[in-house]
Amino acid sequence: MASKPLSGVKVLDFTQLLPGPMCTLHLADMGADVIKIEPPGGEAGRGPAGTPISHFFLAVNRNKRSLAINLRANGARELIHALAKDADIVVEGFRPGVMSRLGIGFDDLKAINPKLVYCAISGYGQDGPLAELGGHDINYQSYAGILEQSAAPGGKPHPGNFPIADLAGGALSAAMAILAALFDAQRSGQGRFIDVSMTDCAMALNVQPLASLHSWKQPVPAGHDTLSGGLPCYGTYETADGRHLAVGALEPKFWQAFCTAAGCPELSKSGWAAGKAGAAVKAQVAEIIKARSLAEWTAALAGVDACVSPVLRIDEVLAHPLTRARGMTVDTPLPDGGSAPYFAFPVKMSDYAFSLDRPPPAAGEHNEAVLRELGHGDEAIAALKTAGAI
Repeated sequence: MASKPLSGVKVLDFTQLLPGPMCTLHLADMGADVIKIEPPGGEAGRGPAGTPISHFFLAVNRNKRSLAINLRANGARELIHALAKDADIVVEGFRPGVMSRLGIGFDDLKAINPKLVYCAISGYGQDGPLAELGGHDINYQSYAGILEQSAAPGGKPHPGNFPIADLAGGALSAAMAILAALFDAQRSGQGRFIDVSMTDCAMALNVQPLASLHSWKQPVPAGHDTLSGGLPCYGTYETADGRHLAVGALEPKFWQAFCTAAGCPELSKSGWAAGKAGAAVKAQVAEIIKARSLAEWTAALAGVDACVSPVLRIDEVLAHPLTRARGMTVDTPLPDGGSAPYFAFPVKMSDYAFSLDRPPPAAGEHNEAVLRELGHGDEAIAALKTAGAI
């Protein structure tokens, strides 16, 4: 088995909560040595002091090491500078200017290591009218035009439980840019500063509403677009037991296959019906699907190539044959001695196998190991402790 694709890559991770840690989780799972730099006592995502470590933290911090350090204490700046000398990547999620004020911003670290790839993840970017404002996923979705479309016809916007801007706009966009810059740094010897605005990156992914705006010369209301409920062939329908079936039969062959299996071949040419005709077709389909339970529909559609699926709960996802066959969970040790399944690294590639090499670390668990790798002896470590840095 070949080494993991990012083996030998060193990452200094100053991020907390979700977007940054998910980004560096992907890097760690692909073999990077991610040193999670936390405040003493640990980052906020661990949960309140004195309580068990949160499952939220455990889900996104495996395969990392933890260095707990007070960045404002004497000696902390020099320690980060020493770490940066042979680091490949820095990822931080503070508001613009915070790292520079600590003496560990891009310019400070680039002077030490010109090949360093430095990624700053923020809500609204490093400049612009909102750069200094705080925010969360719901705010970034709002400015990106995503939240307005997340509603049923006539209903109020409502965020799902999947933070799109944090994860697609933040974590994945950052990982993509970091790997591109890292590739170039290996060739050119020059690193880059990467400005990831979660709002910008989520906005760039919001393709369908923009395409519809240009097509119809006006915004399409929530719940009425091609992918948001405007068509009979694409949407969710309630079953007899209060569950839901997801119908994604956009192409005629899939809609025909569904209509045949559902016993309504007379509707096979009405999947794209619009206006009043579309509403009537949707009502007919809703009545048909409402007549059977989710389990009955799952059985009836087994083997039917119609792009129709049960809407699963998260516990059902963990147990589903697809999840199991694709190796999409990994049992992760818990501090109490038990274990729990979390989602595994999702991408399969040749000569690589995902593995859980380190459970999520305790705060500062690797302080001594990291410091000794830098050449710090007992006296130097003691001095950092006396200064309150560690």
